[in-house]
Amino acid sequence: MPEVGGLPPPPLWPFPVAQEIAEVLERRTDVLTSRAGEQRIALRPRPREIVSFRHRLDALGMARAGELARAGFAGDWHVPLWHMALQPGGDLEQGATEIPLDTGLSDFRAGDAAAIAVDGREAAAVTIASVQPDRLILAEPLVLQLPSPTVAARRITIAPIRAGVLTAGVEITRRRQGDGTVTASFLLREAPDLTAPVLPTYLGRPVQTDPSIPRRPLSASLRRTVEYVDNGFGPVVVEPMRDVFERSETITLKAQGPIARHALRRWLWSLRGRQASFWLPTWGRELQLRAAMTQGSVLMRVAPVAALDAYLGRPIMLETPTALRFRTITAAIAEGADHRLTLSSNLGEPVPIATRVHFLTAMRADADRVEIQHGSVASEVTLPVIEVPA
Repeated sequence: MPEVGGLPPPPLWPFPVAQEIAEVLERRTDVLTSRAGEQRIALRPRPREIVSFRHRLDALGMARAGELARAGFAGDWHVPLWHMALQPGGDLEQGATEIPLDTGLSDFRAGDAAAIAVDGREAAAVTIASVQPDRLILAEPLVLQLPSPTVAARRITIAPIRAGVLTAGVEITRRRQGDGTVTASFLLREAPDLTAPVLPTYLGRPVQTDPSIPRRPLSASLRRTVEYVDNGFGPVVVEPMRDVFERSETITLKAQGPIARHALRRWLWSLRGRQASFWLPTWGRELQLRAAMTQGSVLMRVAPVAALDAYLGRPIMLETPTALRFRTITAAIAEGADHRLTLSSNLGEPVPIATRVHFLTAMRADADRVEIQHGSVASEVTLPVIEVPA
């Protein structure tokens, strides 16, 4: 990258990554609770990003890592973002000034740099003149970055480079003299402003139902904030402190492939820590149909699962044969051994009796610190969430 004010550019941390990359997003949210609800104020417009790399290096690589850390530990670094790395869309040749790839799936920026690694060796930096949707335009032709006149695309990895600072000491663990692991963590500067992915919406909130993200089983905790009054002589009295019933869960989302991985990061970005809310299906199939529904019907017969007044105003999701449908229960009466529910509108198609129906819960993240584990082909995040008033 070009020098600024006559100062040399920050050193490049060029080492390839051997194991999973941990990416931490840190926000700050002030949650003000009341008896009937809460107000959430985002105190940090963009998250802080911390990435942790583990490199498997030989004796020379460990020596180079140690000397780089010794010379520039307290300064800025050029950090390749290997968890956003992509392969080019075609072979590269020495003298080329363009790199074909889908730039919308990563964080390439005009005027910054990109890292080029061949066969998993140490990376070399190139300056980006401009970013097009399908290619990078380079400020200078590729020469020393490629080991031969033509290099096949499958051998090449391209990653964006961001400025960062070390957040902890560089750790070197030797298995033997010529084999060891180097661990380094960087706090990145200039976080991007990512847009939220396109998700289904209902009543003004997005619904987390992206079928490209497999889900692990959900564990839920149901509670209400109360105070136990015990004077030591009589019975224990339970006093509710809030009128809100809370359902908390821990969900694990896994995204495979560049498109799904990028969408997962964008969704986590859109949560703004603990501020933004979204709908989350319980995936519990709580409402089991007793009869099929016709195309224009708004009446749903289900097995009893709650008191009649507890159904009112509850949003639900139906996994119909053609799409996911969202509706709200507006009325409920007993009909023999079953409960008959009235929906806010018809489904526009017949609903078979085997259709799965789940409650929808308004949720928000219950942590300002989220850690994403980036593997070679998939990314995974475990996120605690908590119910908010709908």
